[in-house]
Amino acid sequence: MDLEQPAKRRRGQELEEAILAAGWGQLVDGGYHAFTIDAVAEKAETSRSVIYRRWPDRDSLLDATLTYGLNRDRMDPPDTGSLRGDMIESLRHSNLSRAELAPLMSVFMGAYYADSGRTFADVRERALGARAGGALDTILARAVERGEADPAKLTRRVRSVAVDLYRHDLLMNAVPLSDEAIVEIVDEVFLPLVRPDAL
Repeated sequence: MDLEQPAKRRRGQELEEAILAAGWGQLVDGGYHAFTIDAVAEKAETSRSVIYRRWPDRDSLLDATLTYGLNRDRMDPPDTGSLRGDMIESLRHSNLSRAELAPLMSVFMGAYYADSGRTFADVRERALGARAGGALDTILARAVERGEADPAKLTRRVRSVAVDLYRHDLLMNAVPLSDEAIVEIVDEVFLPLVRPDAL
């Protein structure tokens, strides 16, 4: 005779992960204003008191949820053997894993800014910290070693221009970029700015 197994009691890291995953799901599905302690508790199938033992208020849970969500699906920097290949592959990965967030972030940031005064740059810095430019730093360091990029040209603005253009198009259009658009960003804008003059 089959007996229904009792639900497994989640603890520690497993429970925290379940709450953050539920929080991220609530944010994506319901938006900023629907992100409440009650809604996350219900989605995570836990209690408010369990959440409050880990995060003292909605804002701290929201910060933790954003950190969790923005760090999901992060990959090691691609190593295709060329700067062009690495940049295209990196933007393609972002296009596959992050494009669905564009509509959420557009709507979310307006309400979030009105309530907190924080910008998307603030959110990104809090969520990613030192890792924010890590993959790009690795890609560019390899390119300098291979002689594909001039370190004197790699100013802060130039370093980020491909990613900035990608994000701009994504947020403005709220749909994934075409592969042609990604290649154009790399070939027509980024590479001419970073290549040594002799190339």
